[in-house]
Amino acid sequence: MKFILNGSLREYNGDPERSLLTYLREEEGIISPKDGCAPQAACGCCAVQLNDKVVLSCVIAMKKVADGEVTTIEGLGSYLQDTYANAFVSEGGVQCGFCIPGIVMQSHVLISKNSDPSRTEIEKALTPHLCRCTGYKKIVTAVLTTAEAIRNEEEIPTPESDGLIGSRLPKYQARNLVLGQHEYVDDIKIEGMKYGALKFSDHPRAKVLSVDVSAAEKLEGVIKVFTAGDVIGERTIGLIKQDWPLMIAEGETTRYVGDVLAGVVANTEAAARQAVDLISIEYDVLEPLVDVFQAMKEDSPRIHPGGNILSTTVTSRGNIDETLNQSAFVSRSSYQTQMIEHGYMEPECSIAYPDGEGIEVLSQGQGIYDDREQIAKLLNLPEDLVRVRLVPNGGGFGGKEDLTVQGHAALMAKILGVPVKVKLTRDESIIMHPKRHPIWMDYAVGCDENGKLTGVQVSFVGDTGAYASVGMKVLERSAGHATGAYQFPVTDVVSTAVYTNNIPCGAMRGFGVNQAIFGLESCIDDLCEQGGFDRWQFRYENALVDGDMTATGQVIEGGAGARETLLAVKDAFYAAKYAGLACGIKNTGIGNGMPDAASAQITIASEDKVFIDHGWTEMGQGVNTIATQVVCNETGINPKLIEVRIDTAANQEAGMTTASRATSLVGNALIDACQELKEDLKEADLSDLVGRVYKGAWVVDWTTKPGAMVEKIYTHYSYSYASQLVTLDENGTVKKITAAHDAGKIFNPTLFEGQLEGSLHMGLGYATSEELVLVNGKPKSTRLRQCGILRAKEMPELEIIGVEVPDPYGPYGAKGVGEIGLVPTAAAVANALYQYDGIRRTKLPLELPKRQRVRSTSATT
Repeated sequence: MKFILNGSLREYNGDPERSLLTYLREEEGIISPKDGCAPQAACGCCAVQLNDKVVLSCVIAMKKVADGEVTTIEGLGSYLQDTYANAFVSEGGVQCGFCIPGIVMQSHVLISKNSDPSRTEIEKALTPHLCRCTGYKKIVTAVLTTAEAIRNEEEIPTPESDGLIGSRLPKYQARNLVLGQHEYVDDIKIEGMKYGALKFSDHPRAKVLSVDVSAAEKLEGVIKVFTAGDVIGERTIGLIKQDWPLMIAEGETTRYVGDVLAGVVANTEAAARQAVDLISIEYDVLEPLVDVFQAMKEDSPRIHPGGNILSTTVTSRGNIDETLNQSAFVSRSSYQTQMIEHGYMEPECSIAYPDGEGIEVLSQGQGIYDDREQIAKLLNLPEDLVRVRLVPNGGGFGGKEDLTVQGHAALMAKILGVPVKVKLTRDESIIMHPKRHPIWMDYAVGCDENGKLTGVQVSFVGDTGAYASVGMKVLERSAGHATGAYQFPVTDVVSTAVYTNNIPCGAMRGFGVNQAIFGLESCIDDLCEQGGFDRWQFRYENALVDGDMTATGQVIEGGAGARETLLAVKDAFYAAKYAGLACGIKNTGIGNGMPDAASAQITIASEDKVFIDHGWTEMGQGVNTIATQVVCNETGINPKLIEVRIDTAANQEAGMTTASRATSLVGNALIDACQELKEDLKEADLSDLVGRVYKGAWVVDWTTKPGAMVEKIYTHYSYSYASQLVTLDENGTVKKITAAHDAGKIFNPTLFEGQLEGSLHMGLGYATSEELVLVNGKPKSTRLRQCGILRAKEMPELEIIGVEVPDPYGPYGAKGVGEIGLVPTAAAVANALYQYDGIRRTKLPLELPKRQRVRSTSATT
């Protein structure tokens, strides 16, 4: 058969059922169509033009292409490529970039048919597409900008900036992201590379009696089948607690359906996957332990030798029983939140290859130094023989902190002595990687007759699933933020993380604080109704100010911005008919007695090339852009001269990219590195400094552990603050979200707005539609479409208000932005719905009202 591809004639005589996506990527080397969920056709990342329509190439068989014309971004021509790239970069319509090439192709076909589309028409056209980063608003604006330029036959200039702090420096290397030319791990090919696939458990809890690989080994193209006995070093790893085996051995018991029992390496991915299907496992199937409260009972089966309680965090001050008994008003209720899939557009993938006596790994993970440590253990190698290079990924949100396929790829490559790629399908990703914790909360919150908060008592129980991941830290964070953005004289907080046979739960944007704020802020509204207090004024009077104390007993010494965020939404709150209000607080940095440390270095490679080396993961949030801006701001170096590298070979350790700490740590480390460079630039120019290396570091080693007997408590070095207002229309539908966030210092308004718009998208989905439902330990569905992630046409109006109350420790006063963005959202939606129909909702996702107006209330009740 014949067809046209990007203007050139092609002849195809292969398998007629082969997908167009596979053909384009594997035979043509065209990488702009991305594989986000093949063959689910749910994400839109693989969209291309076929004749005059957009199709999802992962489900288009080659036989349907016969006599047709296929166009990808590579075939659009330089004018259209420049126009789309400059529009998306200028408007901030790209973050991780994985979804954008498909959206560009959808937009191209739309504009070719409708040269002047409206926002509504664009949002409707984007229905086949998911974006987890942006909240869609800046994408739609970028399409409008593109359409205007094409309509008027104009060029959009390449966006530029001096790179100073506060400028809208274009996102680092964003043009390649827009045009699909950034190479994610799955886009990379290495000569002689082989392909790995994994065999997962069929049952969440079962004793593995035998693993029969004989049929798999005989399949043509199979190189080797790996089992637990092939692990060279320590088989059990983990970020904090070493409890997660790389593979389950015969005679051991599985703990969840994402446990790996074997792996296959073959000449092709198809052969590896076919061989995996031939592996026969004999089980003694056991009843899974999936109820968190049942798991806490003494007579329940032990998922791990030490028992089913992973951790317990306790913080308290004062006599809570006496305080609540003497309070004029007390709100008591139980709240429950759900398990959530991260839904990043790029599934997990890693490539490993031999490097002398060691191994080199291409990782999309959120902590290349943590990857290195765990891979070294698996391979019984010293860490200096394990090199991990970051490949900026297609979204993370916490879900790529734990090691997934990097360890398997490294083991396979080390034993075979050849490059090996291991990637997950979307279905495999959903069953394997950790999720957001479901948490059960029992809250009691009191206030006096004047509306001053008196005390809070709360119990958190979180389902951490089969393995620890960072579950103990998530529940620790729930406890540490149990009082929200408010001052409470008396507290009593207990937070417990519990093992079950469910999918593990670990880090996800908000990290246990979203759950706590949902319960607390619902109680705050209930207290206002009981006492007849004004909901805005009540929050303002009780909001933390400098000198007040958090749940852990830490005194806020500076930078408390909660009241300023409330002032920013005050007028909109009183103008709204159905208004839901919630405040949030979120730590910056890990803290709790664990050191936050980072180093960075600047290398003058030539008069027109300056390298920045750091250890942070770029996953769409813009850490490389922030690093560039700090150096530009300190030295005046042109941002066009700067290249950023993240590679363990540079030994610029940073730990995990989590807790909204990258800006503060890399910023302060680079400011330190720039001090000597600035002095040198006073006497010389870059050409005189070629070969010079400038090193910097910033360390916070003075935070205190929970419960430590210390004179002064420092749980975290910094906090961010926010107030969010959700307004509903007459049908009870979310009409607008107004988000006022204290960032301390806004480095880059485009990145700031984009991070928050994406957070609000995630937060609104968390509140109203998202849930990964498990049935007896297994996902009811592994289809991305069933996860409830909102599409562009489902998003309300978003207004972002930047507030700057400088932090004492942040670079230029900056605070974290990425995680707090959705901390108050679910609570604000719940409170808005109560104003609409008088139903206090205590479980996420929230049950939405019938499309009718039930009652009207004022803003004061």
